[in-house]
Amino acid sequence: MRPYILSLLLLLLSAATAKSQTVCDDMILVETQIATTPPDSILTAPVEAMRPMMSHGSRISIYELPYSLRTKSYNWPRLWVNTGVLVGAYVGTLVVLECLPEDATSWNRAELQKDPWYTRWYQNVFKKGPEWDHDNPIFNYVLHPYAGAAYFMAARSCGFNFYQSLLYSAIISTVGWEFGIEACMERPSIQDIFVTPLVGSVIGELFYKLKRHIVAHDYRLFGSPVIGNVVAFLIDPVNEVIGCFGGNDARRLHLGRPQPKVTSSLMPTIGNGSFGFAFSCTF
Repeated sequence: MRPYILSLLLLLLSAATAKSQTVCDDMILVETQIATTPPDSILTAPVEAMRPMMSHGSRISIYELPYSLRTKSYNWPRLWVNTGVLVGAYVGTLVVLECLPEDATSWNRAELQKDPWYTRWYQNVFKKGPEWDHDNPIFNYVLHPYAGAAYFMAARSCGFNFYQSLLYSAIISTVGWEFGIEACMERPSIQDIFVTPLVGSVIGELFYKLKRHIVAHDYRLFGSPVIGNVVAFLIDPVNEVIGCFGGNDARRLHLGRPQPKVTSSLMPTIGNGSFGFAFSCTF
């Protein structure tokens, strides 16, 4: 059994550990390009020019930068928090699976109890090695790629580029799970070693582009904030859950956007024989 659904559910519980993370993330400098926009062009300035620059020193949210496979703006503190939560979810998953009945995991509990976990890990990794598993295709080719995409987004939304996020997904899924936690119970899966990070990263990049669209539209999708927020959680569960406790760059971009206050007055002006109206715009 490949219990990635259970891992993602336990992620919600593990996210509580992020609450103690320093809230220095909340101390952000909001800069706008409006202040430098000439008065005579402020009414014709593009919408993108009115977005606040969410800056942590020299770092800018990846969601404010133009889309590119190579664009990066690192948020290392958040990446370490995300990694810690994923590791905690893995360990919690293993503990829960140890308590489940044998028919729920397809593990021979009597066989497992013969040796301690570290002996089983050594045998599965170094003596027996990876094997071609025969799990349900839904686990191998649907849930595993989704899990890989979630790992990918855990790094991509922290400002890492496509290739770095792919590497992160590979490390988390292969070293962390296949040759890590799960190897204490069974041999690593050949399919999962490749399918999870590679297919997952391709799907993850599509998730990233979709989230960019959602963020650019104030966390709305099809005009609905409910759909927008639900989809954002499904395609980027790690950052959205942790963001509830430690702040979310993408959500700050949405909430921190200044709303222009436009005031107009139709006051007649007379001068040099001309007659007109004055229009003022205040931000």
